[in-house]
Amino acid sequence: MTDAAETRPPLVSHVSVGVTDLARAGVFYDAVFDALSIGRVMEHPMGVAYGRAFPEFWASVPQDHGAASAGNGAHVCFAAPDRQAVDRFHAQGLAAGGHDAGAPGFRPEYAPGYYAAFLRDPDGNKIEAMTWVRADVTGA
Repeated sequence: MTDAAETRPPLVSHVSVGVTDLARAGVFYDAVFDALSIGRVMEHPMGVAYGRAFPEFWASVPQDHGAASAGNGAHVCFAAPDRQAVDRFHAQGLAAGGHDAGAPGFRPEYAPGYYAAFLRDPDGNKIEAMTWVRADVTGA
């Protein structure tokens, strides 16, 4: 990597999803991010933010105070450190009011070693946790 590349900001600063009930969303996102060792880093009356050091993901009431709606085809994927974290993400999300959108497992149609799980939050936003697993571990 060149020095210029090292000083560039990340491609994405943060992502936000609209929610209708901030308290309910907080329960759900506290659970799924706990599974990935990520915590709340900020909150205010309109939203809660999660990240490793700064707000990278927001669950917020829409700024126009209109109805929150999930985008068809849109989703956010979070990097997990290992398969166990992906499994916890899915289980804890379901226990906190989320809905299954794809159980934990390998997705060879995406790429060899791609292990992921998908959830819908209580407002229908689609989220994913994934990790790469070596081929010699998967038997692939």
